[in-house]
Amino acid sequence: MATDAHSGSPVQSTDEPVYIDGGAHLQDVVSDHEVVLVDFFATWCGPCKMLDPVLEGLADETDAVIAKVDVDQHQPLAAEFGVRGVPTMVVFANGEQVEQHVGVLPEPQLRTLIEGYTSE
Repeated sequence: MATDAHSGSPVQSTDEPVYIDGGAHLQDVVSDHEVVLVDFFATWCGPCKMLDPVLEGLADETDAVIAKVDVDQHQPLAAEFGVRGVPTMVVFANGEQVEQHVGVLPEPQLRTLIEGYTSE
């Protein structure tokens, strides 16, 4: 497995969603990548489940990292971002939060959102 040059920790593949295991992990992912789309979701949420294949495709097809935060497992982290409904999408570009959207967004809109922050 490859390691991150800065931290020496293993680098996770970014062609599939990254499941976040806490605030420090989210901060590491956000600081290590140019664009990160964070999906705050719940396992019991029907719309969240419908969004899964879309997010998996975007992770594979775009330069952005798709991160997933289970709001039931990480309630303080969800509260920190003001998540009141799922799914909630938070976009980070160059380490800064730039957008937040509640509800399911269609794939073309998500792709446009990501591509608006990725540099060629």
